[in-house]
Amino acid sequence: MFLMIKSRKAFSMLELVFVIVILGIVSSMGAKIIAQVYESYAVQRGSHRSSIKTDLAANLVANRLAYAIPGTVIGRKDAGAYDSIDDLHQTDYNVLEWIGYDSDSFGSFESAGDRKPGWSGFADLKASSVSSISTPGSNIDYADKIIKNLGLADGIKGAIVLFRGGYNAYTVGYSGDSNGTIPITSGADENISADLTGKTITEHYKLAWSAYAVSAEDDGKGNGTFNLFLRYNFQPWNGINIGDAKKVLLLQNVSVFRFVGSPNTVRFKICQQEKINGVGKITTCKEKAVIR
Repeated sequence: MFLMIKSRKAFSMLELVFVIVILGIVSSMGAKIIAQVYESYAVQRGSHRSSIKTDLAANLVANRLAYAIPGTVIGRKDAGAYDSIDDLHQTDYNVLEWIGYDSDSFGSFESAGDRKPGWSGFADLKASSVSSISTPGSNIDYADKIIKNLGLADGIKGAIVLFRGGYNAYTVGYSGDSNGTIPITSGADENISADLTGKTITEHYKLAWSAYAVSAEDDGKGNGTFNLFLRYNFQPWNGINIGDAKKVLLLQNVSVFRFVGSPNTVRFKICQQEKINGVGKITTCKEKAVIR
């Protein structure tokens, strides 16, 4: 028996070289495409993350500013010298500060059986006196409870009343002059006890127990960025100023924080940088206007 062996043609050396060259070209093109896709993904991811962070911070600031009492908003330079928001003429202010009215007890009531808010914002001028404000429709005891729960140990006794036209940014305690404020000494039911001697009294008032501030503070990185903080629970009219306030971090790697305004409007801009692949970076900016 004979075994038949058939010969087959193999690749020549030249053909092998061509195949290797083609595979090299294809692989290099594929690697370049993959690198471009990843770079595009990294940019989109960085942009998305930066946009979300900046938007959240801007919304939080805007929501707080919505309760700012007109005429109390100021800009500071490094927590030092300050000007009213409508007197700002430069861009080197890095602290936005204001007194916010007590929205928590203003917008809530104690029970279904007693739907009166903590304070109504209305004053009965005929029933009031030089030592007491009659505020029909209020539940001052409930306001006192809410303010204590929110962090002010003195409750209603640490709060103030502001009547329209009786104050401005320079008379609410930022620099020691709190003549525009009316400190509350006590309160119950529909009455607020306070010294009204020489004060401007109107039918509408705001009750406040805390000032707020958004401050841009150096992050120590030395690359021109800073951290943005929200400061709260301080009372300038009682000598408790921004340096004694509690604070919470809003945003890191901030490159721009600017604001302008008028007595009833504040417009601010926040820009944040996000690193890409540890080397590059992308910047996202958000701008909002708050009308009070």
